[in-house]
Amino acid sequence: MTDRTTARVVGALFIIATVAGVFSLAFQEPTAADDYLTQASAGADRVAAGAVLVLIMTVVVVAIAIVIHPVLRRVSERLALGYVVARTIEGMTFVISTIGALTLLALSRAFNAADDPAAAPYQTLGEAVQAGRDWTDAVLGVTAFAVGALILNYSLYRARLVPRWLSTWGLIGAGLFLAAGMLVLFGLEPFSAIQNTLDAPLAIQEMVFAVWLLVKGFDAPAASAPSEPKREPVAVGR
Repeated sequence: MTDRTTARVVGALFIIATVAGVFSLAFQEPTAADDYLTQASAGADRVAAGAVLVLIMTVVVVAIAIVIHPVLRRVSERLALGYVVARTIEGMTFVISTIGALTLLALSRAFNAADDPAAAPYQTLGEAVQAGRDWTDAVLGVTAFAVGALILNYSLYRARLVPRWLSTWGLIGAGLFLAAGMLVLFGLEPFSAIQNTLDAPLAIQEMVFAVWLLVKGFDAPAASAPSEPKREPVAVGR
């Protein structure tokens, strides 16, 4: 693909991933309700649709790293590979979270079918699954996503692939996003107002970045110029 086509594809993939992620949260709301053991099975179709959307988002975020890899490789092979690894790990956390949601759905069905659900340890099992999802999403997923954003925006800044105000915004937003994940690790309520506030700058920047790529593309001179000079062979005398 040309750099112009790559930019458009990457921009479109960013938007698809965001839309899928936002709608997946709405569809998976039954598994996040206080009475999720009752609500999950009642909204089984919604939970299943949310799981499909998360899996779509998983494929798309990995595809972003693969599609943009040839462009980032001109900046640094290691940064380009690091971005692929970070987004792949992020995708794995999505899969783990989806498995948790489907586990809650199965647990909810068993809870509602039990003769004496109050006597069974459904609540304890459900809380354990919920805690695992929270740690996966709010810490591991956030960390992988933030590290990927740092790598991407540093590469964009270094090679001037987009205006530096845009990549600087991304670097600051990624730092705040990572800080939010660390605060959760040290006791902040997952997905609290504080975390959502710290996450907002990067979320907005990603959409601005996506639109920029669709409309403007990468900066052509920077995108076509290699940033790492090749080493000249050293002549060895006899």
